[in-house]
Amino acid sequence: MIIGCPKEIKVQEYRVGLTPANVQSYVEAGHTVYIEHNAGTEIGFTDDAYQAAGAILTDKSTLFARSEMIIKVKEPIECEYNYFRENQILYTYLHLAADKSLTNMLLERKVQSIAYETIRTPSGLPCLAPMSAIAGRLATLEAAKFIQKTFGGTGVLLSGTAGTPKAKVVILGAGVVGLNAAQIAMGIGADVTILDINTARLAYIDQIFGMQIKTLTSSRGNILSLLPDADVIIGAVLIPGAKAPHLLRKTDLKLMKKGAVLVDVAIDQGGCFETSKATTHNDPIYELDGVIHYCVANMPGCVARTSTLGLTDSTLEFGLKIAALGVKDACLSDPALLQGLNTYNGKCTFKGVSDAFDLEYTEPQLALK
Repeated sequence: MIIGCPKEIKVQEYRVGLTPANVQSYVEAGHTVYIEHNAGTEIGFTDDAYQAAGAILTDKSTLFARSEMIIKVKEPIECEYNYFRENQILYTYLHLAADKSLTNMLLERKVQSIAYETIRTPSGLPCLAPMSAIAGRLATLEAAKFIQKTFGGTGVLLSGTAGTPKAKVVILGAGVVGLNAAQIAMGIGADVTILDINTARLAYIDQIFGMQIKTLTSSRGNILSLLPDADVIIGAVLIPGAKAPHLLRKTDLKLMKKGAVLVDVAIDQGGCFETSKATTHNDPIYELDGVIHYCVANMPGCVARTSTLGLTDSTLEFGLKIAALGVKDACLSDPALLQGLNTYNGKCTFKGVSDAFDLEYTEPQLALK
């Protein structure tokens, strides 16, 4: 198969869909790989390294025109839409439930799209987990920064010091993001409470942290009870492939301290706070009703080398299978990939996306026949 990896063009996005080592794996498997010039230069993956691995360097237009499968990191943005053509394979993060225009483009152009974030194995979401872990850790670190008075925060040190109170950090969701956010928050020395609807998961959190973190069942009442004292709230709720639920309403901000910080890690899926709107690393925060909002849509992009290595280690196995078999046979032979299929031949094949936009849903097995 002919594979293309373009340079990411979102603001402050330096990750790349393939490393030179990945290219070598594809080439050794008999595939042709095109890499856009300077796709990984910013994070130390030079054009020379790609060429040495067997890649062909080219410009974006030529890459898209010649490639049967496009491997990216982030979902295409509007200026990239016209590059795609019928039956081209797109393998990347998509987050379609929060992006109607991209969904429409993929359906209209009959692109075969597989989303990293909805590939599911019995043990979880292998292509999402590395970025979730990084985003969770960054969530606490960014909160520690933007709660500083110089950014409009309350001026509280998360750890406190001897004789002063620790900051109260509330984490909504105990999945991979929440667990990693809690790990860093506890390590810093904050007073941490984590909420989830899954009591078995809370028991697990309780166990691995040696009961040093407070756990609560996630309910509207419990969330509201924590708001007045919270210095930081991290939204870490995920419904794979579907729009995130709003756990905080605009009116709830009135219950919070002035200068408290909200970090919405679910912003790629629409955000789990009603007042969230996507921001960038160039302009990461905004204030609303006295509360600081951090809603950067590509959080792991600021640690792009670590993120690229973590991501591509998890996506390579599935990408090689798609390249060897094509989307149809790869998905029919691998249940994990079948769940990753979001659009095929003009049909929406992921229920969370069809529900978000009231689209006709086609079972992926039926779409592939």
